[in-house]
Amino acid sequence: MRTTQNFDTGKLIESVPNFLSSYTNVNGTKLHYLTGGKGETLILIPGYPETWWAYHKIMPALAENYQVIVVEMRGMGQSDKPMDGYDKKNMAKDVYELVTNLGLRKVHIAGHDIGAHVAYSFAVNYPDKTSKLIMLDTPHPDAGMYNLPMLPILGADYVYPWWLAFNQVKELPEQLLEGKMNVVIDWLFDNLLKNPNSMTTFDRAVYTSAYNDKNAIRASNAWYQTIPQDIEDSKTYSKLNLPVLGIGGSGFEMLKMWLPNVATDFKVEKIADCGHFILSEKPNETAELIIDFLR
Repeated sequence: MRTTQNFDTGKLIESVPNFLSSYTNVNGTKLHYLTGGKGETLILIPGYPETWWAYHKIMPALAENYQVIVVEMRGMGQSDKPMDGYDKKNMAKDVYELVTNLGLRKVHIAGHDIGAHVAYSFAVNYPDKTSKLIMLDTPHPDAGMYNLPMLPILGADYVYPWWLAFNQVKELPEQLLEGKMNVVIDWLFDNLLKNPNSMTTFDRAVYTSAYNDKNAIRASNAWYQTIPQDIEDSKTYSKLNLPVLGIGGSGFEMLKMWLPNVATDFKVEKIADCGHFILSEKPNETAELIIDFLR
């Protein structure tokens, strides 16, 4: 078993210049977030199995022209890990109350992976608070997820998403994986990146440290266990009229099929030769697309 390294959040933040760490109580839970830069506000939400560190390569570039707020959603990193409230509509309410607490009138919002689910839910439930939405490699859950193959397809170049089903199981994953989350984290990065070396040993250790105890595993799995509710909520949403950008590596085709169903003003950009973790693998290209869209 790999020895788990504990990381001081303050020391990590010191490696990203001019960002400050803060906490706020919202919607019955405590959120951790980082703030840096000046200008219009851009909220960034990470996904599984990452933390705010997912954005560390692009935070300084974005902060040159925007007030960047990186939010660790409920169940992630230094934020609280309550027993419930993990449907994305409720997690969007967490972000809404953060925006309200900070006195922000309108924000741009971006999310990757599960964070993209929350970002979309924020935009569709609080359009008056949203200027532009950016979906990074992942659409929000809809009924089409029930058609995802859970078994390998013979001869197909396809990484079947077994973890979507595994994370639905309550109590068992944390019993199996406490102290060994590096096994899952390494597998995901090795198989969902075109260049696994773009996720360094240090990066992997940061994420392993964040997910290695029972509470963290339980809470992060709860993001998946609420997907059936997220799908039902999606059936009630109207099309977005605000500008939406989808940026996809391996998720490009999914975004391309999904966005016409949920938005009237959208575009989709493909990052070539890139897997799912575009922030790690192609940070410069991702940052440039975000900046061009917001500009």
